[in-house]
Amino acid sequence: MKVLTCEMDFPSTLKRCFEHRNVDTFAKRFRCNTRQLVTVFVALAFSTAFTVMARASDHLDSPASVANPAADIADMYAWTSPEGKRLNLIMTLQGHTFSDKVQYVFHVDSGKAFGHTTATTSIACRFADSNAVKCNVGKEDFASGDPTDSAGLEGRNHRFRVYAALRDDPFYNNIKGLVGAYTTASTAIKNGAAVDGAGCAHFDEATVQSIVDQMGHTDGGPAQNFLYNWTVSAIVISVDLGAISKGGKLLAVWGTTSIAGKPLNRMAQPFVKNTLLGVAPFSTDDPSGVRRDEFNAALPTTSAKFIPDLEKTLAFQDSLDGKCGNQLLAASEETSARYRPLAKLFAEDRLWVNSASNVCTQFFAVELAHLKGDKTLSMDCGGRSPTYDTSNVWRSLLIAGATTGTTDGLHQDEHPPSATEFPFLAPADPRGVNH
Repeated sequence: MKVLTCEMDFPSTLKRCFEHRNVDTFAKRFRCNTRQLVTVFVALAFSTAFTVMARASDHLDSPASVANPAADIADMYAWTSPEGKRLNLIMTLQGHTFSDKVQYVFHVDSGKAFGHTTATTSIACRFADSNAVKCNVGKEDFASGDPTDSAGLEGRNHRFRVYAALRDDPFYNNIKGLVGAYTTASTAIKNGAAVDGAGCAHFDEATVQSIVDQMGHTDGGPAQNFLYNWTVSAIVISVDLGAISKGGKLLAVWGTTSIAGKPLNRMAQPFVKNTLLGVAPFSTDDPSGVRRDEFNAALPTTSAKFIPDLEKTLAFQDSLDGKCGNQLLAASEETSARYRPLAKLFAEDRLWVNSASNVCTQFFAVELAHLKGDKTLSMDCGGRSPTYDTSNVWRSLLIAGATTGTTDGLHQDEHPPSATEFPFLAPADPRGVNH
């Protein structure tokens, strides 16, 4: 999940706004979209937590991608079709137009063993305008024309089809509840909660209960989707598996945007940059913004330098249930290496899909099957379907090492998407708050 830009004096104005917690008034007055406020909420909570806990700054959004909303990837999705013959892909973007200067690319790496890929196919698209796209699936197929019909634009060799237009954003998140939980944890750390050698804070029972209560509610009431009726631009691809799986049945998917060969945005897993890589103080020349640009410019094979950043934020997530060391892949020992295995996975940042399966039920299924030996998921395609309860699975894995049990109180979008009916995402709601 990513954010858009607002006014030129946004950093200082926004900081003053959040000091007074007057979010709704701010959004209306300064014409800031709601999704922008999502990352800023987390910014305030995390910057407090890590200034105290690890003396490490967190990171707001990448300056380069914020300045180019048409190139700003919101989310990536990848899963197999029910008949088991196609890979479905979605890239959502914050801007409401596609840029004729931006190249949009789905990278599909393939291999026979988890963590090791031997072939890559790029699906690259360029737009002359909203009704004119050119897309290549490597050298396998090519499509050119109007991509806005809901049936999609078919490739000349009939190996893929593409749709691109405004759609409802399937992502949902009770961000106010989460910020309440993070703020409670941050305050406890500031007030002296013990932090172990791995960076995980040890909270008392009352603090943990407060964190749980805050996380599942909005302003003390029922959970509300902070991205209600949110609209994004979406590029939707359905491609023959044979065209993109030259290296093997295990696929690793990631997306990029670039201008004239200069990378602007890289994304696959949700929450890596705006929650795990972190959020920054609000100065326009903050070096952590450069750090995010560095992440966007890196490749999965050149991202090891971000592992220490991710270890710190993973430690914070692990602390939220009051039990340190029970996060997915976390070691029991209180050492700096406790969170390294999961940090390596997130630094690489690829969505893993088992294309041998047409059963897709679980976010992180491939990772759990191979790294945890979960045989019940060995034939799940994994990846990320827009119908998965991804946010809560992610939280459960990072807070308690399970796929369920931790929730922000929401489990579906107000406009449910489909995993089977192309183009999968619901039409944009004309009442959308960001129109």
